[in-house]
Amino acid sequence: MSITFRQLEIFKAVAETNQVTRASKNLQLTQSAVSMALAELENQLGGSLFDRHGRSLLLNDRGRYLLPHAKEMLHQVAAVETVLTGQQDVVAGLLHVVASTTVGNYVMPYLIGAFMRNYPEAHINMLVVNTMQAENLVANGQADLGFVEGDINVDSLIPTSWFNDELGIIVNPQHKLAGQKSFRIPEDLKKTNWVLREEGSGTAEIFTKRLGRHASTLKVISKTGHTEAIKKAVEAGTGAACLSKLAVTREAEAGWLKLLDIEGIDTCRQLWIIQHKDKIVTRLMSEFLSFCEGAVRNQVGCLCTNFPWKLQDLLTRSGIKEPNCS
Repeated sequence: MSITFRQLEIFKAVAETNQVTRASKNLQLTQSAVSMALAELENQLGGSLFDRHGRSLLLNDRGRYLLPHAKEMLHQVAAVETVLTGQQDVVAGLLHVVASTTVGNYVMPYLIGAFMRNYPEAHINMLVVNTMQAENLVANGQADLGFVEGDINVDSLIPTSWFNDELGIIVNPQHKLAGQKSFRIPEDLKKTNWVLREEGSGTAEIFTKRLGRHASTLKVISKTGHTEAIKKAVEAGTGAACLSKLAVTREAEAGWLKLLDIEGIDTCRQLWIIQHKDKIVTRLMSEFLSFCEGAVRNQVGCLCTNFPWKLQDLLTRSGIKEPNCS
């Protein structure tokens, strides 16, 4: 009997969850059905694919070899089904997108909300992670599109430039640097403690890369994987941080944080839309890509980098002229 795509789907689910119980819940199958399909697959392939550790199933060398091939085959089948069964005259379906922290928290919710109001039959799920994780999810076919900051390091991905973002330094309004008009590099680097994003963050990668040899002078006392936690730490007086202006202009406008422009390094960075080079572009994907690119280019312009929370009001109005950024 030949290997079935259902067996590969079950194998992939077990490999990703490490348990038959979790895999069965995700697939909405009984545990016995999952166990039977897995046993049949191992029998057809002439040996086990997992090492059993209590209730956990961990891939062995054979399973690790099979997993990327199984993902690729399932990806190709899904692409064929999408093309052959999709309703070409209706913008409908479920799109999985992934966004790096800054874009995902401060821009994409407004764009997704406006798009789904325009197309009620379209549904978009978004996962917010760091740039490195976003790249991996799109490369592995677990996400249809990615919206990220930072350098793109995966050969199988096609990056499309989106819009420019700018970094700034934030401190508590009572911080000794808060009275300055700007943060000077390298002069001011040693004057404060630092709270930075975790490894894999596009913001952290670009900031340290732009600092060059001066990065070694940073006194980093804390790292965290969430921008909001960094802002709260700075607000509490822990030290300074470098974040996208997208993430902090609201707090700066309210007076909770002091936002300083940076002198001495290039603070602009490119934001990207990424997709797998072999990904078939569906009607829904095409419409959403066009919407995101067109909204930034023709409508929201400087609001993305200055007042991202005002995007929603702008996007709900029609016939609006491009805002004046001067």
